[in-house]
Amino acid sequence: MLSPEALTLNHWLSPAFPTGAFAYSHGLEQVIARGDVTDAPGLEYWLADVLRFGSGWQDSVLLACALADGADTAGLDALCHALQPCAERLQETQEQGAAFARTVAQITGRDLPSRTLPIAVAEAAAPLGLAPQTVIAAYLQAFLTNLVTIGIRHVPLGQGAGHGVLARLLPLVPALAQAASLASADDLGNCCLGADMAAMEHETKDVRLFRT
Repeated sequence: MLSPEALTLNHWLSPAFPTGAFAYSHGLEQVIARGDVTDAPGLEYWLADVLRFGSGWQDSVLLACALADGADTAGLDALCHALQPCAERLQETQEQGAAFARTVAQITGRDLPSRTLPIAVAEAAAPLGLAPQTVIAAYLQAFLTNLVTIGIRHVPLGQGAGHGVLARLLPLVPALAQAASLASADDLGNCCLGADMAAMEHETKDVRLFRT
């Protein structure tokens, strides 16, 4: 049986939580527009790289660092700002983080500052007392679910094909969460240049469906 704390975390990271995640494609809109992702296998390949080598890993390590006892969350938030490869990625993590912290503060009565998304989640989740790998895994599942939903709508994919992508990617999450929970700031890194370039290109679009 899930504990009340785990259920609370699931609530905060669910699609129903008002972070506006549905409006941010993480550069996926640009990748689809230029024909690099046209089907379920292409989406799966792209998301797996982002998860293992891009912002999936980077956010996971930042989240783990921010959950550590005595963490300098303000310093980690500044580091998260500095690690963003372009203006849209910074907008994505700042705006979602601010919305997340604001809503958790309204629910709990806690005074939560506006932070980038992984740091906001860590500050909110720390009192729940959950294992860091549990928090990180839930974060990654929410991240993947949002991007798969965008792929379903925008490639477009059928619901079965899209959720098949998610089902095949989810087994990667526990190992990544475990590795990130044992990592330090020295393990931060991002070598997913295709996704970063797509986010930069998206900034120049005159017409767009998604904010990033």
